[in-house]
Amino acid sequence: MPETETWTYTLTIPNDPLAVPVSRHTLRLILKAYGLPHLAEAAELVATELIANAVQHTKGPAALRMQWAGAVLRIGVWDTDPTPPSPAGGATGWDETAGRGLGLVRECADGWGWCARERDEGRGKLVWCELTGGAAAAA
Repeated sequence: MPETETWTYTLTIPNDPLAVPVSRHTLRLILKAYGLPHLAEAAELVATELIANAVQHTKGPAALRMQWAGAVLRIGVWDTDPTPPSPAGGATGWDETAGRGLGLVRECADGWGWCARERDEGRGKLVWCELTGGAAAAA
């Protein structure tokens, strides 16, 4: 794929646990269609964590946005809760089942962050991350 090609997809998702696998599979199909399967594993991991947080910690709808531009894949998840994301402080034990999501995003992505955002559904936040070839190799 030429590095100059750009595209954006947005998937609006309900507050439903099924949104997580549906979004993950949709992301994989898009990356395969654009010849970017080498980014799929890392992209699925970070997107799954961001979407799971949105579904688990908010009550409203959410949206997954994927954008390819300048050889960088940007993944963002908007949700209706304006509360800033809070990565777990310190190490989590191997048997803990919560508190690892944003830590995984931080480790697997080349960059991440968040910002307050408004959409038709109201106020909320966008948590985003960026993946390049280096992030794909690390995942």
